[in-house]
Amino acid sequence: MYAVLTTGGKQYRVQEGDVISVEKLNAEVDSVVELTSVLVVSKENGDLVVGKPVVEGAKVVAKVLSQGKAKKVVVFKYKPKKDYRRKQGHRQPFTKLVIEKIEA
Repeated sequence: MYAVLTTGGKQYRVQEGDVISVEKLNAEVDSVVELTSVLVVSKENGDLVVGKPVVEGAKVVAKVLSQGKAKKVVVFKYKPKKDYRRKQGHRQPFTKLVIEKIEA
């Protein structure tokens, strides 16, 4: 059984027990979050339920493992022959989740 859910503007295909990194959620470590924007649910007998746009009554229950930041991305701007250079770094925050249950 799997589900396709959307959070943070991205879509994830998840099964029970999967560990995923999503855009930062305002949740404490070891807390439980419910993700209700489920687009597709695959039942155990092979049936596929597709939502319009979401599946009614479906939700994914996940536990927050950690909050963190991704590796640094360096943004370097310059204009040739004009002595213009700017260096900036960015680390995107994320939340690591473990999928506990898919309810449909």
